[in-house]
Amino acid sequence: MMNDITLQELAVKPLYIRMHDNDNVAIVVNDGGLPAGTEFPGEFILQDRVPQGHKIALCDLREGDAIVRYDVVIGYAVRDIAQGSWIEESLVRMAPARELHGLPIATRKAPEQAPLEGYTFQGYRNADGSVATRNILAITTTVQCVSGVVEHAVKRIKEELLPLYPNVDDVVGLEHIYGCGVAIDAPNADIPIRTLRNISLNPNFGGQSMVVSLGCEKLQPQRLMPESAIQVRNGAYIVTLQDEAHVGFESMVQSIMDMATLRLIALNLRTRVTCSAADLVVGVQCGGSDAFSGVTANPAVGYATDLLVRAGATVMFSETTEVRDGIDQLTARAINEEVANGMIREMAWYDDYLQKGGVDRSANTTPGNKKGGLANITEKAMGSIVKSGSSAISGVLSPGDKLTQKGLIYAATPASDFICGTLQLAAGMNLHIFTTGRGTPYGLAAVPVIKVATRDDLARRWHDLMDVNAGRIATGEATIADIGWELFHLMLEVASGKKTWAEHWKLHNALALFNPAPVT
Repeated sequence: MMNDITLQELAVKPLYIRMHDNDNVAIVVNDGGLPAGTEFPGEFILQDRVPQGHKIALCDLREGDAIVRYDVVIGYAVRDIAQGSWIEESLVRMAPARELHGLPIATRKAPEQAPLEGYTFQGYRNADGSVATRNILAITTTVQCVSGVVEHAVKRIKEELLPLYPNVDDVVGLEHIYGCGVAIDAPNADIPIRTLRNISLNPNFGGQSMVVSLGCEKLQPQRLMPESAIQVRNGAYIVTLQDEAHVGFESMVQSIMDMATLRLIALNLRTRVTCSAADLVVGVQCGGSDAFSGVTANPAVGYATDLLVRAGATVMFSETTEVRDGIDQLTARAINEEVANGMIREMAWYDDYLQKGGVDRSANTTPGNKKGGLANITEKAMGSIVKSGSSAISGVLSPGDKLTQKGLIYAATPASDFICGTLQLAAGMNLHIFTTGRGTPYGLAAVPVIKVATRDDLARRWHDLMDVNAGRIATGEATIADIGWELFHLMLEVASGKKTWAEHWKLHNALALFNPAPVT
């Protein structure tokens, strides 16, 4: 129970958080958890040692009783559970997923909020009207076979060329494991292809992406990047390693460097200009989640999401399996029937995809999620959805699609951190927010990633990896609104060039394409 406390009292005062008056469980706040025998005066005594973030029974539960958190049934008791007991994962039987028919459609009107005007950042304006937060040369690859050569070339470009072009932030090789040995024309093979294409068009690349091809692969450059999408005529943006002009490895690398020089000259002419906050395209995601994710970091991100939408910006939330159990909440918030049906379509597609693989949504939760207090995907989903705030959901994207509108968008992706980030890059995000409770050194080379810790302990231990500590919400040092505004202002600073910790350490994950089509 959250009372007025001092930081000194926090060390000894047992605390729990109950999310809703109807909940019959709460989670332990104290670092390190609480021992058996701990007394919550006037309420109950703990029957077991309860780790931090794990659930306590607030009343006696009988076998089969609903276990309620967030005012949502997250499962059913598998046996009688006494008040004050630790409700660990094995005591919770998960309910089946909500059916995708009979859902509320556009029934919940978003709260009226005044437009948020006058907020700006210093970004790079592109010819197509999009805005970049970084100025990066991207080298796209058509096939994994060229990755080694590109990696070598990028290293040399960074060492020998990049210092000559001070307005260019970085050089990034968009390497992946696709392009050949795949059923290139199979159903759903268009997903990885359009993902690669749209990543190459990300605003942070300034329209100057170049392509490195092997020559014999199934994914030919013209198919990856049609002339209508990027200027590939006369091979001006393509290096093909099997061309007879290349005699040896050094010749290949030099061709890439020569083309990169032309692109760097163009990028170096770009300067930051004042842009409206409406030009931000923010992807929000959580990884290494724990029971505090839905209490601190994700609600704060949801608050910031509402601020961004009020400012006219675009925010994407994703992770299909991590919102599936709250689909009724989402369809109710859809701006119209078309958007609601779009979300239902994406959920149904993913249900079918998982079924074909012989698993269901319960395969999502990790050992770390469970160690952090999350019993199952239903509980995890309730904490994940709050990243989306309270605004009306105005659009839906299928995996690999590019954004064409502003507002709050559901961008359908798997919940894998790396695949989700890759698909949000393809959609056109120029800034990324990533919350974590267990901790993960996640990063993306193409866009700045702001990392938000859910707990004080993680923020202290990973002090040079976490950009924001939302754990202060749990201890009463800050409110959700406080951290939401802190995030909003930090986003504007980072969009203007301030480095995040992930950028400082040059931490980034490789692209991870979503390819549901067969590999041959």
